[in-house]
Amino acid sequence: MRIKPWAAMAAAVPLAAGCVATPLAGPVSAASAAPAPSEEVGVPAPGAAASPSARPPRVPAGTTAAWVVFDRRQRKIVAHRNAHRKYRSASVVKILMAIDYLETHQTVPAADARLLKVMLRSSDDGAATRFWSRYGKGAIIVRAARRLGLSDTAPPPATHPGFWGYTSLSAYDVVRVYRYLLDRAEPRVRDTILGHLRQATPCGSDGFDQTFGIPRAMPRPWAVKQGWSGFGTRPPTRCGGSALIGSASGGSISTAALRAAGSGVPDYGRPVLHTTGLAGKSDRYVLAVLTAHPAGGTWNGSVQRITKLTTDLYRGIS
Repeated sequence: MRIKPWAAMAAAVPLAAGCVATPLAGPVSAASAAPAPSEEVGVPAPGAAASPSARPPRVPAGTTAAWVVFDRRQRKIVAHRNAHRKYRSASVVKILMAIDYLETHQTVPAADARLLKVMLRSSDDGAATRFWSRYGKGAIIVRAARRLGLSDTAPPPATHPGFWGYTSLSAYDVVRVYRYLLDRAEPRVRDTILGHLRQATPCGSDGFDQTFGIPRAMPRPWAVKQGWSGFGTRPPTRCGGSALIGSASGGSISTAALRAAGSGVPDYGRPVLHTTGLAGKSDRYVLAVLTAHPAGGTWNGSVQRITKLTTDLYRGIS
């Protein structure tokens, strides 16, 4: 996933005519959206130490990593590190866009249903930019954070309103988003979003392989939303069989990130790679592994690091 200003991609994904008559949940009331007391069980406070483990994952030098794993069977967080550290979201923010859209639309036009599908399954940037530019840009994040009770999530800085991937979030908040979908969201919202994430494609729309982290480290079943930013506009090796859907030419996001110096964008100038989702029978584990890599780090090296971290993390909890 590469981030582009909304203006550069406004015409990237054509809208098809027609609507589907599938009703979707209306807005959730403030009372029903409030976090349940049980959601706070086992949540580490900001600055909390990493969870004890016989063999905690070793973070390579030059890499910054954060993770949270919530075990739904035990109803507690079973592993965490830097739980509240903020990262730029890259494509993980697309889940919040989907929640905001579905909870404010009673019906979904066929064209929007297709955009949601490709945005969530193949991490399509053009589809995300459509929703971002239509529904208020950063206001989407403000609404979602308030509704879900997200403490570490904030929209992109005012200097970069079109860069949805510059949204700030933490591993703790990402896990909270998934728990909201599983336990509190309206069934049609939950089933639409998680249904797409359960069918995540091996290749992103931009040609990057998105099977790193959870898909390589944990056995099925799983549902995943990956995120990557700072690796340029083209992968070193194009993922087999992927088509560029809704993409447009543009410079490396690393160049854009360097221009964001002093703007409040987390880890500007450094590539980030995230793996998030659900894993295990009956979605036992809810997890987020967020990483920032050395400036100039390669895609292949970064993929190896986050996959090794996720593999070691899974071995420690299983």
